[in-house]
Amino acid sequence: MLPVAILAGGLATRLRPITEKIPKALVEVAGRPFISWQLDQLHNEGYYEVVICTGYLGGMIEDAIGGGHSYGLSVSYSHDGETLLGTGGALKKAAHKLGDCFFVLYGDSYLPIDFKHVERAYIECGKTGLMTILENKNKWDKSNVLFHNGALIEYNKSQPSTQMRHIDYGLSILNSKCLFDYKPDRNWDLSDLFHDLSLRGDLQGYEVYKRFYEIGTHAGLAEAAKFFHHGE
Repeated sequence: MLPVAILAGGLATRLRPITEKIPKALVEVAGRPFISWQLDQLHNEGYYEVVICTGYLGGMIEDAIGGGHSYGLSVSYSHDGETLLGTGGALKKAAHKLGDCFFVLYGDSYLPIDFKHVERAYIECGKTGLMTILENKNKWDKSNVLFHNGALIEYNKSQPSTQMRHIDYGLSILNSKCLFDYKPDRNWDLSDLFHDLSLRGDLQGYEVYKRFYEIGTHAGLAEAAKFFHHGE
């Protein structure tokens, strides 16, 4: 089983005032910190090794989760330090803990998905990266993936085209070699790497059909709470 990196270092400004004193990962959803739902899912899927990339108020996450033993996991941490490194910079800093290949999971997303199927697809595709995608049609956020006849043609978060109907679902797999050329301790966004991989034809698309749940906004938080209270 591949290790899993959880990106949980952002400022979460869209969730203020909730996140003025706690990090987004610890926001209560249906009576529990959101990250607890993620860790339970990883345990249930059979994944054991987790690296949480922290930044803003990251010490609170480590105090709450510890070594992950109460979840049946082995949890370690990679801290940004005094300067936030962004999703890409945080992953670069954590790379030495993650080995050759690893999952990347956004810290504000819960995904009803079979991780093992995704891992198998990655092994079979032979590409540097794999991104799970959902036909979004701009419903939950701006669509940012051009996917046609089973091929991921372009991912572009900063300048999405009107032809794009899919969105990054929030779970990916990467080979650590794609991080080699990035300098350490620099702030950069993981979307830049995904964009580059897509233009090189080195990013596999894995289409899923169940919606994701996220707590990046107050509206998303309310929907996630409803999901965990009542199920799908």
